[in-house]
Amino acid sequence: MGDLNSKKIGNLDSPKLPYDYLTREVGTVPLDQNRPPFQWVSEVAYKNIHRIVARGYDTTELVEEGYGLVDILFVDFQARIPTIEEEQMLNYIMILSLEDGLSMPAALARIVAKSKTHLTQACGASILAFGHAYGGYAAFGNRLSQYLERARQEGKSLGEMATELVRAHHRDDALGVSDLMLKDPAAQRLLARAEKLGVTGEHVAFMREIVKAAQQLSTTAVDLDMLGATGAVMADLGFTPEATWTIIAVTRSFGAGAHFIEEVEREGFTRLGETLTSPEDYDGPPDRPVPPLAERQQHAVPAHAESLAQWKALFEERKKLPASGFALVEEIDDPRNPKKAH
Repeated sequence: MGDLNSKKIGNLDSPKLPYDYLTREVGTVPLDQNRPPFQWVSEVAYKNIHRIVARGYDTTELVEEGYGLVDILFVDFQARIPTIEEEQMLNYIMILSLEDGLSMPAALARIVAKSKTHLTQACGASILAFGHAYGGYAAFGNRLSQYLERARQEGKSLGEMATELVRAHHRDDALGVSDLMLKDPAAQRLLARAEKLGVTGEHVAFMREIVKAAQQLSTTAVDLDMLGATGAVMADLGFTPEATWTIIAVTRSFGAGAHFIEEVEREGFTRLGETLTSPEDYDGPPDRPVPPLAERQQHAVPAHAESLAQWKALFEERKKLPASGFALVEEIDDPRNPKKAH
């Protein structure tokens, strides 16, 4: 290999370095016995050749005893065995969530399938469809909890706090109230099922007040939607917004797997370069000649502005250009750290 220390590279021989780089140890360095080696430590589960244990429960024994998948979700996320009514409610929610037709998760799974990928890749892609608008359970749930806490601290009723929430977030995609379910009774049925099973609490009660406030303040017809119904009931079942997001998104990926298989069976694969688009589907600038490089400066348009007024005018003009990003308004709060003042 030659002398590894004979070649000086850049400023690696600088005396400002905390150690002499050129005479550093090369190859395998003995472990520092004064520092514990890194290893994963989990409170959720462990596994050996004899058993898998989740939150203290042997999973084989749980299954042999008759507990099901839904029960294990409570064990994993909440370290408890649920009541029969809670198990039935989560089962109800997961069945409703598993299939949603050709919505975005299925569409993403089908697009990925066209590239001749593994089914697991397509199912993973389907989960990426869940954001702060489509299935925004984290944003919805964290805001619900935040306003409930404010109601307790400020001594306000659920109705008063619901009105404040709606006034501040009536345009938010994750409000839980919209015009999506005006003719579809699924959201109302979900709440009715939860009430029948006796598993509702303050989150469902608050959600009903939010619906009332939204209907009073909105100039168009709105009602409870599936995000609001599912998110509120999951919270009353004891799941955090993040856990809810995970459970619903992964449940949806089961259905996306079926869409992957159907896409492959019925439509086949798409090769690189195979997909063509016609000029009829293009509405950008018309075809134009490429200027000679020698005339570049005559055609080039600089990005900088000479004054604030010119910058403002350029900015407004650039907002008219699709796919430039100038017209985007980013107002997504980090759901892990919601703003305290509204």
